[in-house]
Amino acid sequence: MINSKPYFSNDKSPDNRSMIVGVIPARFASTRLMGKPLADIGGKPMIQHTYENALKSKLIHRIIVAVDDEKVAKVAKDFGAEVVMTSKDIPTGSDRIASVIKDFDDVKIVVNIQGDEPFIEGGMIDQAIEPLIFDQNVSVSTLAKRIDDLEDFNSPSIPKVVFDYHNFALYFSRSPIPYVRDAKTNLERITKGEIYKHIGLYVYRKDALLKYTKLKPTDLEQTEKLEQLRMLENGFKIKIVVTEYENLAVDTPEDLARARSYYKEYLKKKRS
Repeated sequence: MINSKPYFSNDKSPDNRSMIVGVIPARFASTRLMGKPLADIGGKPMIQHTYENALKSKLIHRIIVAVDDEKVAKVAKDFGAEVVMTSKDIPTGSDRIASVIKDFDDVKIVVNIQGDEPFIEGGMIDQAIEPLIFDQNVSVSTLAKRIDDLEDFNSPSIPKVVFDYHNFALYFSRSPIPYVRDAKTNLERITKGEIYKHIGLYVYRKDALLKYTKLKPTDLEQTEKLEQLRMLENGFKIKIVVTEYENLAVDTPEDLARARSYYKEYLKKKRS
């Protein structure tokens, strides 16, 4: 984890603000939670929570909400976001982001901020960006956090990642990896082993993102239903930044109920 001063200042001048761009892809027709970007959490749509928390990044200089629905576009514009309409036919969030930034000549680094991460922290975003600022050999980075509870360990909706001694990803899976052979229980596995969950925040150099999104889906990607495996199968190196920040992604009605409960407790603590 890098703890250095930001390379870029955080002023909003036109010459500076486009160097690092965050894009929040917001797809309305989610299979498991229709209208997800507009789901209410404590009186605000989820996409507004994500946007306002992303603004707390000290390294991003411009944030765009990429939408495929007029209702989401109107809501995002009403709370002050810069909005770009994209086609409903775009298959993934990464493809949606690529369609937005491909003609932005001054963009150097692109941050994929998942629209279903309403409580994302500005510090998390900056941790993921920093490897691309300080090492020109890094073209893609993402976050991981050590698993410390059985629910995350057992959940196939939470991808796991293993990485090498230089913090480059070796593999992502919906299964718990690595397998701790000598452990007798799952609790022992997360205690004795170092098992990390992947947090789906990606940072790309622009050319790497455009190259990646032109590639066809790969075998492992289709087997695990994890698009980051397309990068590994095609030789991309993905830098893993280990974080202590927690995340709460909203993908199902059950996740939404947890997010609402979490936010209610957060407001109580803030007022006390």
